[in-house]
Amino acid sequence: MLLSDLAGKEIINLFDGAKLGLVGDADLDISLNGSVEAIILTSRGGFSGFWGSKGDREREHLSIPWQTVKKVGSEVIIVDLQNRNDRIR
Repeated sequence: MLLSDLAGKEIINLFDGAKLGLVGDADLDISLNGSVEAIILTSRGGFSGFWGSKGDREREHLSIPWQTVKKVGSEVIIVDLQNRNDRIR
C-alpha cells in the first residue's frame, strides 16, 4: 500500500463512531526499519481555532497506533481506539 492510497480517507473510530480526521491532515510515524508505527492527526483545538489568527491557533495531536487500524476501505479507515483522550498530545 502506498501513502497516496491513504490520502483523503476519513478516519473513523470503531469504539464510539467518532470522525477523527482526514489522512490528508496527517503525518506518519515510521520506524527505522520502514514500518508504519502510527498515524499522527493534527487538528485545531477549540472554537478560537476557527476564528483566531494563524499564530493563535492551538493544535492537538492525536497519535493513532498502526495496530489499532482494523480496516482500510475505499473511502474510510476504521480504527479501534478505546480511550481517545489518552492519545491526545
